[in-house]
Amino acid sequence: MTHPLHVKRIYDPPSPQDGARLLVDRLWPRGISKEKADLTAWLKNVAPSTALRQWFGHDPAKWEEFSEHYRKELNAQPQAVEEIRAYLRKGTTTLLFGARDTTHNEAVVLADYLREN
Repeated sequence: MTHPLHVKRIYDPPSPQDGARLLVDRLWPRGISKEKADLTAWLKNVAPSTALRQWFGHDPAKWEEFSEHYRKELNAQPQAVEEIRAYLRKGTTTLLFGARDTTHNEAVVLADYLREN
């Protein structure tokens, strides 16, 4: 990975330092317009499966298990992960998520995954 990778809530204002703004949620975040989101791309395919997302329910007690299962899903989706890597090769990239919890969400797992692999 050659360029910076950031993680940010989609509800935070866009910044020139964001670079490519990639929404990595399967569902569109409530209460935000497409204009306000200022997205480069919405990458639904890299988001956790509906079953995994619903099971997790943003419960911090399930965080470790969620992370493990989501990493397995990412391993099975190399083309979706490669799409993000292509943005990273071009410049700074920001993974956007809608969850209130800034520590326990799929974008955090995905960023760690990209940094490690």
